[in-house]
Amino acid sequence: MEYSIHKLAQLAGVSTRTLRYYDEIGLLSPKRISSNGYRVYGQKEVDLLQQILFYRELEVPLDEIKCIVWSKDYDGLAALQEHLAALKAKKQQIELLIRNVEKTIAATKGEIAMKDSEKFEGLKKKMIDENEKKYGKEIREKYGDDVVNASNAKLMGLTEEQYERMQQLSQQINENLKKAFEQGDPSGELAQKVCAMHKEWLCYSWNHYSKQAHLGLAQMYVNDPRFKKYYDDIAPGCAEFLRDALTIFLAE
Repeated sequence: MEYSIHKLAQLAGVSTRTLRYYDEIGLLSPKRISSNGYRVYGQKEVDLLQQILFYRELEVPLDEIKCIVWSKDYDGLAALQEHLAALKAKKQQIELLIRNVEKTIAATKGEIAMKDSEKFEGLKKKMIDENEKKYGKEIREKYGDDVVNASNAKLMGLTEEQYERMQQLSQQINENLKKAFEQGDPSGELAQKVCAMHKEWLCYSWNHYSKQAHLGLAQMYVNDPRFKKYYDDIAPGCAEFLRDALTIFLAE
């Protein structure tokens, strides 16, 4: 079956402007252009649009989607299976958060007693899922599934105080890293204090700390564009500065 751009837009629940933009960037082009100049989409394009929208639902950027779906190794069935697994994980996260909020409401009303550890289950699970989504592939390739799974389990087992301390450290690291970067000395007192905080922060999730693994992570902050962007959003060059400061810190 073939569709005009208006019919496909209506079918998929997107705007015709979106479909035109996908065509402009080479993400999804029509099967053919009719004699009167209208875009015509076939079954192949319909299936591809479905895949694109699945990836968009998972908040994958358009440039990454383009690389995925137009890769010579792209497997539509495998992609669907990955979508299903990701959506199930997202469903579990939402259900956990819903149960957590429901328990909190009931506890606030005095209907049940809620352990402090239960209050943070949903938030910790959300943090783990977000980390998996952003960096899971690279981290698992570098450290292995067993290490990452053990780390996630440790995060889920954090007490309220430990969880709050971890969140505080994350904020303090970024704030002090910016100040240390402005000072320009990775060996300086403030930069080395940031490194000590970074080690403490890691130990809330790492079962076994090692200087070698810490240094490898620091280098990944520079090599991986997503990690690099996170730190360079603090100030351009922060990823390299933190790597250099940690190199000094871990040499002691």
